[in-house]
Amino acid sequence: MIEAQDLWKSFGATQAVAGVSFVAQDGQITGLLGPNGAGKTTTLRMLYTLMRPDRGSVRVDGIDAAAAPVEVRRRIGVLPDARGLYKRLSARENVEYFARLHGMTAQQARHRCSELLRDLQMQSLADRRTEGFSQGERVKTAIARALVHDPRNVILDEPGNGLDVMANRLLRDVLRGLRTEGRCVLISTHIMQEVVALCDRIVIIAYGRVVADGTPEALREHSQERNLEDAFMKVIGAAALEGNA
Repeated sequence: MIEAQDLWKSFGATQAVAGVSFVAQDGQITGLLGPNGAGKTTTLRMLYTLMRPDRGSVRVDGIDAAAAPVEVRRRIGVLPDARGLYKRLSARENVEYFARLHGMTAQQARHRCSELLRDLQMQSLADRRTEGFSQGERVKTAIARALVHDPRNVILDEPGNGLDVMANRLLRDVLRGLRTEGRCVLISTHIMQEVVALCDRIVIIAYGRVVADGTPEALREHSQERNLEDAFMKVIGAAALEGNA
């Protein structure tokens, strides 16, 4: 479980995040939605300890990220917005390298990497250098890297970007499998089809703060819109009016 409590973060005069609080539960896929510049990526970076909040706290499985950041990192797998692959290494080498960083033996790393490459249908590109990979191939490699240490909590920033239809379907199957295993999955996305297909709960951020938090059904009911995209637009519009009031 991932808990954000009253997170604040500013960059100079820009207040990027202003009091964000929500809980991503085990056994659920939680979607973090919002327009560009809403504070989603900054929030995620605080959750996976890349940034320290100016105020507020992050807890992962009950562990305070500020007090025990290394233990928190062991418990989360991250697909960041910048995929960060080593271009001179193959897909297999990228994934095995991160497995070793997480303390796995060479044999464990090879076995786990082979499992993930098979599950993500990457056998044909496993031993190619990632330099020259398509966007979708880079994303799949980064997802394998995020899952290599078998984390109980998974954070993915725009996982569907650049994926074709078949790869997107595979990604959804992987995420549903993680949910079935009782893991906590938190995704940031702009793709409403992903939200409809996957998310048990939706947290909408606008202007650095949470403006809606609930199930897709509750969001539609509250906004009195049958279509989830229309409900999202209505919530964002109301937040803009409130911010300008």
